[in-house]
Amino acid sequence: MTVQDTYPLFTVSLLTESRDFFVKHFGMQVLFEANWVVMLSLAEDRICLGLMTAEHPSRPPGPEVFTGEGAIFTVQTNDAAALHARFAEQGALATYGPTVEPWGQRRFMVQDPSGLLVDVVEQIEPAAGWWDQYVGSSTGR
Repeated sequence: MTVQDTYPLFTVSLLTESRDFFVKHFGMQVLFEANWVVMLSLAEDRICLGLMTAEHPSRPPGPEVFTGEGAIFTVQTNDAAALHARFAEQGALATYGPTVEPWGQRRFMVQDPSGLLVDVVEQIEPAAGWWDQYVGSSTGR
C-alpha cells in the first residue's frame, strides 16, 4: 500500500465565499467543484485544500460545520511581507501580525469568510540562542 496524498477537508458554511477567498488571495485553482464540494490546488494536479458543505451527500458522520475554533490552515511562502501587502491592498485585514517570531518565522494570520484561520508563514533565521532551551530534551526542560 502507498499513501498517494493527504489534504485537509473543512465543512464550511460559506462554500462559494471561502472558495473565492483562497482563489483571490492565494492564487489557488479549482481542481474540482460541485454545489457541495470544492477541491483547491496550488500545484496543477494536487489537492491542497478541500471545502465542503454540510449537505455533502457522502459526508461521513461527525464533521459539523466549522466554527473557526481548533484548526489553523498554514500556508508557507517565500515572502510573507509581500503577501501581507497584497492582502492589505485587496482589503483583507490580518487578524494577527505581521510579526517576526523569535523561533524563525515572519508571519501574519487572516480568516476566510467561513471562519477558517489561515497562518501565512515565511521561514527565517531564528533569534540567536532561541532554540537552545529546547535542544536535547523531549520535554523542553
